[in-house]
Amino acid sequence: MRRRALPALLLASPASLLARPAPAQERPLRLVIAWPPGGSTDALGRMLAPPLAARLGREVVPENRSGAAGAIGAALVAQAPADGTALLLDSGGHATNPWLMRGLPFDYLAAFAPVALLATLPLLLVVRAGHPAADAAALAALRPEAYASVGVGSRTHLAAAAWARRGGFSATHVPFRGGAEQVTALLRGDVPFAFASVALAAPHLEAGRLRALGASAAGTPWPALGLDIKDWLGLHAPAATPPALVARQAEAALAALAEVAPRLPPLGMAADGRGPAGFAAFLAADRAAMGALLRAEGIEAG
Repeated sequence: MRRRALPALLLASPASLLARPAPAQERPLRLVIAWPPGGSTDALGRMLAPPLAARLGREVVPENRSGAAGAIGAALVAQAPADGTALLLDSGGHATNPWLMRGLPFDYLAAFAPVALLATLPLLLVVRAGHPAADAAALAALRPEAYASVGVGSRTHLAAAAWARRGGFSATHVPFRGGAEQVTALLRGDVPFAFASVALAAPHLEAGRLRALGASAAGTPWPALGLDIKDWLGLHAPAATPPALVARQAEAALAALAEVAPRLPPLGMAADGRGPAGFAAFLAADRAAMGALLRAEGIEAG
């Protein structure tokens, strides 16, 4: 398949993406959320901003910059001044994009300093409420022709592709810009199934518009599907940020996480709480694992 065409914004110069900065100590911290409103990344970012601001002693402004499977927001922070005025909140796509994208104006492996791994979350296999399949096995037996995801190489894509292959059928992948668009397409009947975050699916499950047939990992109220594929959410600073500043940001972020942790389980998130060194080790292992999974599933950017 052809590599995807990258949005023009990714190829813009740093000067076109960032306004001339005021002194760092006078500016708010931009919390760049690499995904659109309505999903787990956005929910955690907006939940975390107030306690993070209190601990850093400065305003923290959440800012959604979505597109290209998180690469738009990542580009913004990769090119930001390394002065503590910008952090990236990204999901597991951070570990798959390096395998899928070429021609980016930054290198995922070199452009960021890991700050904190905040949360992990399983995904739910969901269908519309009126779908005839009573469980995951019945859905697989129907050999559905398509599924939705939040982007090529995303965990929602990997979970669906792996589950379909294990079910002995192939289906067309239909990617969307974010979870809200993905679920909207599912509700309209454009696609028969999807893997979605608990945070995104929960309101529709409660309203009876969707049904969950299983989960991509154990430890949820839904039947485990044997995939062991989880998404994750973490904070990243520009690579040249001084280590002492990264350590201070990590300390504040983990304290803020501890404050909001009781609110995470209903959203399908489990607080993690690894700091810079632990997050760096996790990232290295996850990138390797995701590269192997992408090759096994034959997934490449389209």
